[in-house]
Amino acid sequence: MTGQAFHPDLRAARFLPRGVVGPRRLRLIRALTGLADRGVPPGVVQVPVTPEVRVDVYGRTVSAAEDAAVQGRRPALLWIHGGGMVIGHARMDSRFCARAARELGAVVASVDYRLAPEHPYPTPLEDCYTALTWLAAQPDVDPDRIAIGGASAGGGLAAGLALLARDRADVRLAFQLLVYPMIDDRTTVRTGVDERRLRMWNPASNHFGWRSYLGPRLTPGQPDGVPHPAAPARAEDLTGLPPTWIGVGTNDLFHDEDVAYAERLRQAGVPCDLHIVPGAYHGFDSVESRTAVVRDFTRRQIAALSQAIT
Repeated sequence: MTGQAFHPDLRAARFLPRGVVGPRRLRLIRALTGLADRGVPPGVVQVPVTPEVRVDVYGRTVSAAEDAAVQGRRPALLWIHGGGMVIGHARMDSRFCARAARELGAVVASVDYRLAPEHPYPTPLEDCYTALTWLAAQPDVDPDRIAIGGASAGGGLAAGLALLARDRADVRLAFQLLVYPMIDDRTTVRTGVDERRLRMWNPASNHFGWRSYLGPRLTPGQPDGVPHPAAPARAEDLTGLPPTWIGVGTNDLFHDEDVAYAERLRQAGVPCDLHIVPGAYHGFDSVESRTAVVRDFTRRQIAALSQAIT
């Protein structure tokens, strides 16, 4: 994290808090984010995969079988929402999911996984794996053109999911799209972090999120005991993972861990496109979606997906 001035397009930065989520505000933040989770958006099909796991499907106007009969097998994206492992829902990124389905001609499924601390690791990750295997089995999905992606905690879950998919060999992923992913619990014990340029997610929020996700048996930042699918940056072997796109801002707490992960992927022979946005804070694309820098950031993600799976 460089601590440079905010990007000139990101004018809301000076008004935003350094951190949002914490134990005292969790119930309130969940209530506020839940206000946007009312009703099914137009063009979205809500599918219960299991009693615990639901997906919102974009790009499908009829049943999977009817869609396959008309269009054949298509590329697919499993999207995983962010929220520090403790908040959020499948419709948080509905605009992006709808755009990806439209421009890629893809089936996009956004998974509503169970949240920590009520459901610590491995439940959220296994919920995502359940959604992935469901998606790969759909008759209108090409199993050789499946990408996974997510933002923040969702990006961390996507990175963990890529490791699980590689190790279990049930689904062969074509690509992973990691948007400022939360991938290393050891960031919680970093010292000397300059918080003046942080927005929306600071060390206190990060410690709460990781502690909630890892549960009472595991301590964030400790040298041993955290399994690598939970904190993908801990994985010693990154070979065999799918080609990857990682995007992060210089004023994001996750900047350093994301840059290091990209370099390790490349060293392991995994093609990785790293896009760094000067002066961007955590979640900037959600907060200031109309700005030119965000439009470019999103365009790059769609282009990377298009090149990988269409």
